[in-house]
Amino acid sequence: MPELPEVETVRQTLRQFVLNKTITGVDVFYDKIIDGDTQEFIHAITHQSIQEIERVGKYLIFILDDVAFVSHLRMEGKYHILPKEKSFDKHTHVAFHLDDEDLRYIDTRKFGRMQLVDKKLYRQQLPLQKLGKEPFEITTEELYQLLHHTSLPIKTALLNQSIMCGIGNIYANEICFAMQIDPRTKSSRLSKKRVDELRKVSISILKNAIVQGGTTIHSFDANGIHGLFQLQLNVHGQKTCPTCQGEIKKIMVHQRGTYYCPHCQKKRY
Repeated sequence: MPELPEVETVRQTLRQFVLNKTITGVDVFYDKIIDGDTQEFIHAITHQSIQEIERVGKYLIFILDDVAFVSHLRMEGKYHILPKEKSFDKHTHVAFHLDDEDLRYIDTRKFGRMQLVDKKLYRQQLPLQKLGKEPFEITTEELYQLLHHTSLPIKTALLNQSIMCGIGNIYANEICFAMQIDPRTKSSRLSKKRVDELRKVSISILKNAIVQGGTTIHSFDANGIHGLFQLQLNVHGQKTCPTCQGEIKKIMVHQRGTYYCPHCQKKRY
């Protein structure tokens, strides 16, 4: 699933193509992609210009003249800029006809969703209102209070979007490795100093991944742009620890595949 850096890469890429373009028409080929009434969605955004594309966690927000809509790529959603005359792929579920080209939403798994929201109050509306702050926004004290009151393993807490949003499985593994912390360690055991370190490490890794265009995974590309951060992964999907040259283990933590180094990431319960 695309995480914060991949979605940010999509946002930055799309901005180059669609800002100030007018949506002249919309075709929806799979109604379930739209949360709410499909015809209301089409009517609300047709003849509206795309003023900006914003992002909260793993969500994109298309800001139009009078309204906005939230888009979640879920597992394998992609946006492609294509000529209007190009035939529709069987996995194209929404086509936004712009002034001179199409913005097409393609999703082989059909898990992605779009929803109309208020262009100014979308952060206080579903689906975004339940999200926690991003690592870039949250303070050490806020994060400490959230982690101090949960017995979740730190790996699971990093994936909990209501605690801190935007981090997915790949980056959670990398953060735990950088912290030299066993991913099964209870969150409540972290001191305020370690929570501050966790926040800073999360920001550093996410910023570095954004610069690299995210991590290339089989389900992700940003209009043909593939991320380079996979070349810098220290633990996720690796076999040998870059620090001690020991064997990287893969275990399940709350049903999520978790890579870690047993030597460098000692258990501290």
